[in-house]
Amino acid sequence: MKTMNRFARIVALGLGLAAPGLVVAQTENHGEVGVFADYFRFTPGSSATNFVGVGGRLGINVHPNIMLEGEMNYDFKRNYTNAFNNGVTTSFVTTGVRPLTGLFGPRIQAGTSGPIRVFVTGKMGFVNIDETMSGVVSGTTFTNAVNGVGGSGTHLAFYPGGGVEGFIGPVGLRLEVGDEIYLNNGTFNNLRVTFGPHIRF
Repeated sequence: MKTMNRFARIVALGLGLAAPGLVVAQTENHGEVGVFADYFRFTPGSSATNFVGVGGRLGINVHPNIMLEGEMNYDFKRNYTNAFNNGVTTSFVTTGVRPLTGLFGPRIQAGTSGPIRVFVTGKMGFVNIDETMSGVVSGTTFTNAVNGVGGSGTHLAFYPGGGVEGFIGPVGLRLEVGDEIYLNNGTFNNLRVTFGPHIRF
C-alpha cells in the first residue's frame, strides 16, 4: 500500500510539472505573428534587379496542420534601366523602382507539436511596382506605394513556396523560399526569400 501511495505521488508530481508545458504548448498553437527581411529578384524581362526590404505577416491556425496567412512587404528603391530603340537610335531611361507585395493564402505544415516545422504554402495577391525618383525612405513613400495599389503598376501575383521554422518556446526563426509570379501581358517568375523572427500565440 505504501508503494502504491508513493507511486501515485510520483505520478501526480510528474503531471504537475508537465501540466504548465502542456498548457503553454496549447496556448502557443493558435497562430503566429512575425517580421522578416526579404530578398526579391525582380525579372520583368531579360534583365534582373535585386531588391531587399522588410515585411510582416500574421497567420491563424484553422487546423493543427493548416494556417491562413496574410503578409505584406516593402522593398527599398533600386534604379532600373529600360532601353528604348526606335530603329535609328537607342535611349536608356533610368527610374527608381519600389515593389510592394501583399499576399494571402494557406500554409500546410508538418511537425505541429515539436520545435521544428516544415511547411509549403500557396498564396495569391498583388505586387505593385511603384516608380519614383525620390531616394528617401519615409512613411510618405510607403503610404504613397500603398495608395498606388490598384493603379497601372499593380499586377496579380501568385506565390508557391516552402520553408522551415524553429521555435524555443513561443519565439522562433523562419526561413521561406518561393517563386513570386506576377501577370503583366505575360507571366514573370521572380525568386523571393524571407527570413526573420516569429512569435507563436
